[in-house]
Amino acid sequence: QVQLEESGGGLVQAGDSLRLSCAASGRNFSPYAMGWFRPAPGKEREVVSGINWNRGHTYYADSVKGRFTISRDTAKNTMFLQMDRLKSEDTADYYCAAARSPEGSVFDYAWAGGYEYWGQGTQVTVSS
Repeated sequence: QVQLEESGGGLVQAGDSLRLSCAASGRNFSPYAMGWFRPAPGKEREVVSGINWNRGHTYYADSVKGRFTISRDTAKNTMFLQMDRLKSEDTADYYCAAARSPEGSVFDYAWAGGYEYWGQGTQVTVSS
């Protein structure tokens, strides 16, 4: 069983930076992809960013492109989200997720249903 634990959230001012971490545990942890999600109006969760675990290919929502950077340390089973130039609209609970292989189909980083494992979330509050 895979367990994911987020950390790094907090209260910051607009323009500041935060670095979120997602530590994964479980036997033979080797996901196809991992991602960061947050709640959005009309959706349970929207993707913020995703990364292919082995190849490192990345995906970003338009709202965070140029401000957020996703990365991972495969040796430590940890994913990161560097969030720079934070805005008040970035305020949310941030959840990390992991997905197994899409088994032949194209993986959609933005589809929350494609991820099997989820963390409990870490809160990010950006004051303006």
